[in-house]
Amino acid sequence: MMTRRLLQLLIGLAMFGVSLAMVVRAGLGLAPWDVFHQGLAGRAGLSLGAVLVIVSFLVLLLWIPLRQRPGVGTVANAVLVGVFADAGLALIPQFSHLGGQVALLVGGVLLNGVGSAFYIGARLGPGPRDGLMTGLAARTGWTVGVIRTGIEVVVLAAGWLLGGAVGLGTVLYALAIGPLVQLMLPRFTVPQPASRRETLPEPEAPGIGTSAPAS
Repeated sequence: MMTRRLLQLLIGLAMFGVSLAMVVRAGLGLAPWDVFHQGLAGRAGLSLGAVLVIVSFLVLLLWIPLRQRPGVGTVANAVLVGVFADAGLALIPQFSHLGGQVALLVGGVLLNGVGSAFYIGARLGPGPRDGLMTGLAARTGWTVGVIRTGIEVVVLAAGWLLGGAVGLGTVLYALAIGPLVQLMLPRFTVPQPASRRETLPEPEAPGIGTSAPAS
């Protein structure tokens, strides 16, 4: 079972990173966190993947006062999404034709939804940004939806000011990713042993119904 969970985690993170690259190459706008990542990358002169890794570990530092505990999947997420995103950007060409851009955007959002369901369903720990959201919700008593929306409004505004791309892709991602993950997650959630099912809740994609899952 652990072998399956680790393999599913790696496949999910690979799909998530490549989907991010697809949305970037579509050139029609990014998810809120990725607008922020792209803006930072442009200002710092670093690759998008490198900024993803750096921001992930900075976010993990915020887990400490929130008393959040990372899992194997959390650390893998922090490192590998950026690696796979840079690999995807190296292989996927930039599209200039609108039809190709839209196809790449839609394909990227769909792949992101499947990848999210894969890594969340592996039950090996949330992504750094998801853990920040759930930790803040637990400490403040505010709903996950309010916390998630607040965080993403802040990073979207900061990313836009830094020069990140906001557009159709931003809107599509925000509207579509929650329902997509909600649809896919039951299909890819690794079942728990019968002895543990009574004590541990079923996993949920963080922010479903309110916003998009973050890496």
